[in-house]
Amino acid sequence: MGQLIKRFSDGSFLEYDRGKIDNWCVYMTDPAGSRQPPLDKDYFNDLKSLGKAYGNNRVYDDFVAIYDVTTKRIEDMNLNMISDIAATYGNDALRVDKLFTTLYMAMTAEENYPHTRLGRKIKRLAAYEILINNRDVNDAVVFMKGMGWRDIARLCADRGF
Repeated sequence: MGQLIKRFSDGSFLEYDRGKIDNWCVYMTDPAGSRQPPLDKDYFNDLKSLGKAYGNNRVYDDFVAIYDVTTKRIEDMNLNMISDIAATYGNDALRVDKLFTTLYMAMTAEENYPHTRLGRKIKRLAAYEILINNRDVNDAVVFMKGMGWRDIARLCADRGF
């Protein structure tokens, strides 16, 4: 059992535990007790689906609100803010809470990655490409692989972050 971060109304929960590199691997345990790490392609597919249902700009703006408060530490006030944002999605509130909390935790993990130069910017660049530039999810999660950090930083700066 890892470090429990958030429990949801359906009994599922998110936690950090040991991964291949560090103790910042995100795990989702579903109500039946099945535990696995969410994959980039899965949560970005969920983000794209959410954008189709509620508008890409709205979803991106909500994502950026979470991005803006992400640091190296998980903060209860940020977890509460995510739940408040999710509540504005009506019947999809639980799904959105899980998705945005997963993204928050993944961005926090990126901030804690040893010797990172980009941190959470990697997740924002993928979200931007998916929601604003309508890039295919599978392409958006891999197009940066093999790029130098300066090239990725330039792509972020070109997009205003």
